[in-house]
Amino acid sequence: MSLKKSLLLTSSLLFAPSLLLATGTAHAEAPNVVVSIKPIHSLVASIMQGVGEPALIVEGAASPHTYSMKPSNASALENANVVFWVGHGLEAFLEKPLESLGSRAKIVELDGAPGLEKLKFREGGAFEAHDDGDEHEAGAEGADKEAGHHHDEGEFDMHLWLDPANAKAMATEIEKTLAEADPANAATYKANLDALGTRLDALDKSLTETVAPIKDKPFIVFHDAYQYFEHRYHVKVAGSITVSPEVLPGAERLSEIHAKIVELGATCVFAEPQFEPKLVNVVLEGTPAKSGTLDPEAATLEAGPDLYFQLMEGIGTSLKTCLSNGS
Repeated sequence: MSLKKSLLLTSSLLFAPSLLLATGTAHAEAPNVVVSIKPIHSLVASIMQGVGEPALIVEGAASPHTYSMKPSNASALENANVVFWVGHGLEAFLEKPLESLGSRAKIVELDGAPGLEKLKFREGGAFEAHDDGDEHEAGAEGADKEAGHHHDEGEFDMHLWLDPANAKAMATEIEKTLAEADPANAATYKANLDALGTRLDALDKSLTETVAPIKDKPFIVFHDAYQYFEHRYHVKVAGSITVSPEVLPGAERLSEIHAKIVELGATCVFAEPQFEPKLVNVVLEGTPAKSGTLDPEAATLEAGPDLYFQLMEGIGTSLKTCLSNGS
């Protein structure tokens, strides 16, 4: 090889990284992003694809209703540039850690995202919030006060993600926050938001078709987490075993739910993976209703961009399967 060709080759190799940056094929370093729960983490992960991966606090089958912080969670918050959570009414365990550990990060409460449709807590009858009679199990009175705190932080139901339209509103706020924190990757965040929006629209249409045959059949859920899904798709939740999963319902409430199943001819009672299934068996006893499982917080799913879609499709499929076979 001639000296001239050798020098040209060396020069091209030396300047290759600069050319990559100039053409936009290399990404700037991703910010450290921490997310509270799986459904929100899935939306953030979708928008960060090609840039980085957000950290998740409530992993595995844990529930935000009963979660305790780990040292690894505290470390992640200390190093975070951005933290996404739903808000005070859901992840109460994060309030003090965010005050003390997340002071250097941009903290975003997604329950304040523009465009959200927010539904008020419902009480009365089978959804009575904090009046389960005088027959709470030992220690339940204190737990009831804790549950009251969980719901009384605000007037709105915090299971916002169970409506794809709300997921789109939160995704828009997530993209805006990330683009401001990391302008070098703003174009990627915007492209990912557009792709996510298209996918959410398709999910919404699919769920409408899935539940259409069973939307008039009443059913009972473990706790009152499904109001947004119910409102979006007009399914018929007849009541919940408990409003706040921190509280074990007393005998009076279980009797009330049992009577409601008989009265309405409810064909299914749905448990949740994180909580004691024997309560479902108690209210089912002596009725023709069947049991199923709903997973509103994705306890059984692997975290990642696809989780939100698996979560919502799973709820639709579980409802259709149990209610179709329960009549």
